[in-house]
Amino acid sequence: MRLYASTCERFYDDVDLDRISDDIAAAYTRELGRTPPEGERRSWRNSLLSLSGVCRQAGLDNQGIIVEYQLPQSSKRLDVLLTGADAAGTDRAEIIELKQWQQCEPADGEYVVTWVAGRNRDVLHPSVQVGQYHAYLSDGQSAFHEGESPVQLGASAFLHNYELAADDPLLDPKFYEELREFPVYSRDLRPDLIQRLGESVGAGPGDDVLDRVLGSTPRPSKKLLAAVGKMLEGHDEYTLLDEQLIAFDRVVTQADPTRATGSAAVLIHGGPGTGKSVIALNLLAELSRRGLNAQYATGSRAFTENLRKFAGRSARQQFKYFHQYAMVDPESVDVLICDESHRIRKTSVSRFTRKDERSGKAQIEELIDASRTTVFLIDDLQVVRPQEVGSSDLIRQACADRGREVFEYHLAAQFRCAGSEGFISWVTDVLDIEQTANPFWEGDPDFDFRIVDSPQELEAAVVHRIDEGESARLVAGYCWEWSDPLPDGGELVDDVVIGDWARPWNAKSGAGRLARGIPKEHLWATDPGGIHQVGCIYTAQGFEFDYVGVIVGPDLVYREGQGWVGVPEASYDRPVRMAGGDFATLAKNAYRVLLTRGMKGCAVYFTDRETRDFWRSRVRG
Repeated sequence: MRLYASTCERFYDDVDLDRISDDIAAAYTRELGRTPPEGERRSWRNSLLSLSGVCRQAGLDNQGIIVEYQLPQSSKRLDVLLTGADAAGTDRAEIIELKQWQQCEPADGEYVVTWVAGRNRDVLHPSVQVGQYHAYLSDGQSAFHEGESPVQLGASAFLHNYELAADDPLLDPKFYEELREFPVYSRDLRPDLIQRLGESVGAGPGDDVLDRVLGSTPRPSKKLLAAVGKMLEGHDEYTLLDEQLIAFDRVVTQADPTRATGSAAVLIHGGPGTGKSVIALNLLAELSRRGLNAQYATGSRAFTENLRKFAGRSARQQFKYFHQYAMVDPESVDVLICDESHRIRKTSVSRFTRKDERSGKAQIEELIDASRTTVFLIDDLQVVRPQEVGSSDLIRQACADRGREVFEYHLAAQFRCAGSEGFISWVTDVLDIEQTANPFWEGDPDFDFRIVDSPQELEAAVVHRIDEGESARLVAGYCWEWSDPLPDGGELVDDVVIGDWARPWNAKSGAGRLARGIPKEHLWATDPGGIHQVGCIYTAQGFEFDYVGVIVGPDLVYREGQGWVGVPEASYDRPVRMAGGDFATLAKNAYRVLLTRGMKGCAVYFTDRETRDFWRSRVRG
């Protein structure tokens, strides 16, 4: 997605006639379904006016310009991308990050402090920010890395209201490498930026390059689990952006043993697809490279076992479960990274726990006490079982009781659902979990959502994606019996029956011997054989696929005049069925998780006709 694309000549006309911000605002409303904030419109008007003067002086006329260009598989947008050629005739593009800053102050790590949105905030150094955009785009968009002559990409930042001082925080030596590769140009350095743009893109037309960029396709996303092993060997397989990098840097800074910072917790909030697990795995890799005792814990067997598999034998011990910290020595772990912290339970004790392995503490207390720095990555709307008590309030209170300072960060960018923030917000709104700015689905050319009329059609859509080389899975609400494998061969029973259509659930945990080609329950999400079974919330949560097919069962229905109605008797999930008044909330959370597993598309079948009709009424077109 881009909000504006043209030649520089037309761009100048739009700026001179003071219609540039109106054109971009109209595209913003058309693409995103909401009105842009007045501050953003003012930024477009002021920053693009300053940039137009620089581009004119650089002699750009038939070069291309894209404004607000969305990064592939993300909701992040570049401010400006200029296209053209250099003196050697090489196709080139230049990212320009525009800032209206007037001053900033030093801060730890790779960020500085400046006035943003009504108060001073930690923000990435402009060179670091635009450098991350450069890395993300170079790796993620085919025009920049495929073919015999890929488009060469550069990046810089233009702070058009800023004057650099000799001891300016932006010039701190710790940013030397970033400044050298991705320079910052202030108001007093306009001549240098003019020279750079003339040399990089000013020697040749940019219309063909513009078409190459706009016509290119995202490289298929690197799958999280397939990259774990390389990350742990020191290879950076994922690029962190903006608030992701700020949260990452806070943990690294807090964990530095040379700093007398004391024990603390870092609480990172984010909905589906905001990159929580990407942050967690980057932290594990980086902290381990630094020689720190960093460990990664979750409450999900499926997710943990897949991480262990792909990380390799040597790193297996770094991946643990929440309940394994009951008896560890206090602060014996430098950094404990708790992914999916909404799955924290009230206690680590089960009927199998020996008496001498019971700490007498709540699980949240065990996790905090075990480490010097505890990182919690959480989505408060993903609690799907009554035994799961993890919440932001629980973490804050437990930290306060232990005198732990809490640093909080909120992730906004979407890396799932093709970067469509609107889809996830819409699902949340339709399920009446929270009111959002997206009560209707207006469609998105980059995300394929459809409501189908039969389970056969749903399965065909998923299989079609598999045949095209994509990853895809069928998932359903827990509304059918779950049988053990047949004893005479390990085949699975076709428990999920809808009319004349029937398929098995994924294998049960501890199912024993299974027939050839049937993956264990915890490998269903990643093993190719998983396509032949239907997954449930416990095997799908935490994973992502290119496409997901969802069966919404009779445990959650919509009724005119009543709204969403939970039907416990239609559920085979005994602990959830016994949750009483919380059943509907847990069911809605579970379907929100299932519906947001797809990165490129989602198809859904409703067993209840009235529920299907209501859902369709919230789709326009």
